[in-house]
Amino acid sequence: MAPATAVRATIEPPPVVPGHVSVPRFEFSTRELPPGDQFAAWRHSFAAMLDFAEPDETSAGFAGTQVVWDLGDLALAQVSTKGLGFAGLAGHIRRNPIDHWLLTLLSEGSSQTTTPSRSFDGGAGSVQVHPLGRAFEGHVTDSEMLLLFVPRDFYRDMAYVLDAAEFSALDRGMGRLLADYLTSLALRLPTLDVTDVPGLVAATRAMILACFAPSPENLGEAHEPITAAMLERARCFVQAHLFDPYLDAKALRHELGISRSRLYRLFETSGGVMHYIQHRRLLAARAALADPTDHRRILDIGEEHGFGDGAEFSRAFKREFGCRPSDVREGINNGRSNWQTDDEQNAAPGERLGLLLRRLQA
Repeated sequence: MAPATAVRATIEPPPVVPGHVSVPRFEFSTRELPPGDQFAAWRHSFAAMLDFAEPDETSAGFAGTQVVWDLGDLALAQVSTKGLGFAGLAGHIRRNPIDHWLLTLLSEGSSQTTTPSRSFDGGAGSVQVHPLGRAFEGHVTDSEMLLLFVPRDFYRDMAYVLDAAEFSALDRGMGRLLADYLTSLALRLPTLDVTDVPGLVAATRAMILACFAPSPENLGEAHEPITAAMLERARCFVQAHLFDPYLDAKALRHELGISRSRLYRLFETSGGVMHYIQHRRLLAARAALADPTDHRRILDIGEEHGFGDGAEFSRAFKREFGCRPSDVREGINNGRSNWQTDDEQNAAPGERLGLLLRRLQA
């Protein structure tokens, strides 16, 4: 089967059709900036998920473009980039790292990734799996690629499927099938209506499950499988007991049967256990505030999610999301869409991908 072909030249805005509401998307290109500022802007646009090493010479410019579709529960990006080095944020950022799975399909170019325990190559037509928020580094040549961002909560009940395939490249069999699917998806998204998105997301989930169904081989080669399974168990316990006022590091240690130091290492990249718990509570509170059918007072929602008074809740909420709880509630009351937030709509083009990935974390 031939490698997936580049799709960038054929992605165009859909024609205007009465009653048609396009799938939300945004674009960013460094070509609109002064040459000396291009690499810094490109690096900043990915700062929520990766760190980039500056190439030897960027004074003449650094060409990079993004087309990103907001699919509500997923995000798909079509990216063109010059060659550069990259690194995961584990060890670099301690607060709220993005922990999505990143599925990358190269249509042109190649890459190499190195982790603490292994390395692997990716070429045109292969689908690579990177768990964001983990320690890794690598290099990509001048490339055209599709990036599918899959939040862990989207796959909570089947997390082992992608955990078993993390830090690998699928370049034959079912991997080729997934490559063809992603290429077709990117080609057709500009013509789809927002009403098509729920079915599209369900089909994408089913395709990933089918193509990454774990075999004895990839289960046996999974990166740190015991740690991954324990972390997933810890996340599920936190989510199930999110409203329990006695949920803390001690309760989690008792549930997992591990030492304090092991628990600390498990949540080190999330800023610690209590920070992770508060982060999940704030995400749940934001979801409640954004629910147009939830008419409870903001104070009551804050108390349910572990905050003793409104001022404490408002301060923590603003630190986390850059806005007040009342801003979210007012947005719903004024009829604005939950899907693509005002923050993303009004942000500078180079900021939007990071904001979208943060929202997907919820």
